Amino acid sequence: MSVLSKLYAYLYLRGFKVWISYKTNAALTMLSWIIPVFTYYFTGTALGNRIVSGLGGGSYTAFVVVGLAFQGYVSSTITTVSQRLRNEQLYGTLEYYVLSPSGVLGFLTYSSLWGFALNSVNMAVILAIGFGLGVKYSASGIAAALIIFVLLLLTSFGIAAMSGAVVMITKQGNPIAFFFSTFTALMGNTVFPVTALPWYLKDLSYAIPLTWALQGLRGSLLEGLSFSGLSNIIYVMLVFTLITVPLGLYLYSKAFDKARKDGTLSQY
Repeated sequence: MSVLSKLYAYLYLRGFKVWISYKTNAALTMLSWIIPVFTYYFTGTALGNRIVSGLGGGSYTAFVVVGLAFQGYVSSTITTVSQRLRNEQLYGTLEYYVLSPSGVLGFLTYSSLWGFALNSVNMAVILAIGFGLGVKYSASGIAAALIIFVLLLLTSFGIAAMSGAVVMITKQGNPIAFFFSTFTALMGNTVFPVTALPWYLKDLSYAIPLTWALQGLRGSLLEGLSFSGLSNIIYVMLVFTLITVPLGLYLYSKAFDKARKDGTLSQY
């Protein structure tokens, strides 16, 4: 089975066709992308200068637009993988996937791609709405933004693998997916700066890759900063990548081996 065939199967057949077949859910999903942008836009408009303190004099709308556009790559990709594993357990088809030619790691990789693809549409929609609301993007920082974006995707993939490992063992209850889907908006530099957090949460915020990635993406997309101006952030994101990806793949493989050895792979 070629890579293109697998992409077609996972992205189009298993991903898009299933997602779009539930038209109400698809419409609500797209609304969930759009409504928060306007919610925070009017919040910033109502509060005026009080809410932009600590943003380096930038626009609160621009701050939030970039945060919302890229936060979904973390939360949604991680929950997509865990939900996909959980659904296949319920359907009794997980063994067929992981024992297919794509293998256990192939299932993880191609399942993650659907989360990445869906959130790419989400990102484009939110950035376009931001542009319509007056946000100005800088072309000079595109190259640096692309590097940070790729590193964010890789760290998200590593964390998604850890999340999948938990689902493989616990079946229900996934603290990793819960944390990254719930608290990244609060502590991940998404809708307000880290400086607004109480001191005892700041260190935890800086332990989240998204916090650094959003800082770099705002610097590149909104201020036009290049590699030299963002070298420290790129370095930190590279360290996160070198930790999360190998660790995630290791834990995922170990969890699969344990579930197969215990005979609980398809139990739910």
